[in-house]
Amino acid sequence: MGTATHPKRGEFRNEPLKDFSKPENRNAMEQALEKVKGELGREYPILIDGEEIRLGEKMHSVNPSHPEQVIGIFQKGTPELAHRAIEAAHRAFDAWKRVPAEQRAECLFRAADILRKRRFEMDAWLVYEVGKTWPEADADIAEAIDFCEFYGREMLRLAGPQPVVPIPGEKNYLVYIPLGAGAVIPPWNFPSAIPLGMTAAALVTGNTVVLKPSGDSAAIAWQLVQAMYEAGIPKDALHFFTGPGSTAGEALVTDPKTRFIAFTGSKEAGLRISELAGKAPKGQLWIKRTVLEMGGKDAIIVDEEADVDAAVEGVTAAAFGYQGQKCSACSRAIVSEKIYKEFVDKLTRRVQSIKVGPAEDSANYMGPVVNEKAMKGIQEYIEIGKKEGKLVAGGKRASGDGYFLEPTVIADIKPDARIAQEEIFGPVLAVIPAKDFDDALRIANGTEFGLTGAVYSRNPQKIARATEEFHVGNLYLNRKCTGAMVGAHPFGGFNMSGTDSKAGGQDYLLLFLQGKSIAEKVQ
Repeated sequence: MGTATHPKRGEFRNEPLKDFSKPENRNAMEQALEKVKGELGREYPILIDGEEIRLGEKMHSVNPSHPEQVIGIFQKGTPELAHRAIEAAHRAFDAWKRVPAEQRAECLFRAADILRKRRFEMDAWLVYEVGKTWPEADADIAEAIDFCEFYGREMLRLAGPQPVVPIPGEKNYLVYIPLGAGAVIPPWNFPSAIPLGMTAAALVTGNTVVLKPSGDSAAIAWQLVQAMYEAGIPKDALHFFTGPGSTAGEALVTDPKTRFIAFTGSKEAGLRISELAGKAPKGQLWIKRTVLEMGGKDAIIVDEEADVDAAVEGVTAAAFGYQGQKCSACSRAIVSEKIYKEFVDKLTRRVQSIKVGPAEDSANYMGPVVNEKAMKGIQEYIEIGKKEGKLVAGGKRASGDGYFLEPTVIADIKPDARIAQEEIFGPVLAVIPAKDFDDALRIANGTEFGLTGAVYSRNPQKIARATEEFHVGNLYLNRKCTGAMVGAHPFGGFNMSGTDSKAGGQDYLLLFLQGKSIAEKVQ
């Protein structure tokens, strides 16, 4: 069963990434950075039914490369306003669900075109607000475009009666219907792709949405919401809400009118949402649906039969791309002791060549971590790691006034060490020696997470064993463990990494739908 085609747009194809070595792209990006710079520091309201709501208490997002630079000022939404937003989404559901699926899909296709038109400008927002380097920002926007294109086609495939096993004397079929009003709660680390992906999936299936972005990336979310309105999504079907997760966010989750919660973030927050959603307050008619994508402690196994140079490049890219702030990032390199010294020596030299600095400077491979709290937490883990192993690269703050950290490698780590077990979410890599491939697989599976993993080996038997025994939702062979592509690599993990939602895959929209079986006796 393939993804549906669109009569005008054809088969789904991933959006090409921009090549910033081309002068026209570099110039366009520099102009976009200058344009967006003039828009920083504005205040943004909460939007409920299109009504702009401003409050006395505010939240600020800042540029992690230059923390004195305010990106946006947002309203500190209250639990009362959160309930009001869900109530508004609930009211709008009956009308939005009746809009034909083809029209809802067309809204997503128009949104994709709007993002293409504003590609460099959207890239610039990511550079400023969350410290993404040019290529990382562009990949994020490209993925957001992909989600719109892919989910639009998927809705066309799922719309209308679905075939079932025929029964003599009956006319039988199944239709998919939407759930209701839901809360979409995305993280800051993919602040375009994840919020738009979850929101687009919920809307195209006929649900209504209250989007509560992270306070660290709310300006980007605002831009996405405006693009969705421009694409034809009604303002009563999509509401923009900002506020603290511990109060207003929990109100969204616990409201009896909330039908589903789509969340991406930490294990702790995901488990809290699961716990709260499992309770049925007075007046609630359903068991809430939760779509939870949580943390990871992702490993790359480097076998003695691997191409060591390729493994060094793959581990470096997966560990330090976007400062290690990806749930899919490699935070453990599990290396055969037969090539361990060679690998560590080559990796150390490679990592020491990484340039760190402000994200708007295209010469920098790594920008800042997202905020001061994250920086301090990562620094604490580095100090723990120094006691648990041998620091071979990095370990300090990098120069500059932003939240810059050196890419850090700590070798000779035991599998049960804290930095080998706990999610750090920063540019810190633990290197763990393994006796053999059996030992490497045991170590790789020896955490509570199961999101991504990779194996470098030229041995087909070992590769076959990894496909069977490496317990992760996304396994990569002889390549890095980051960079999942919509359609090609449906994304989601096992165990404490979440509900294995498989974003960007053919199962994903079913998480926002329910099946209604219809049987009619034929006379």
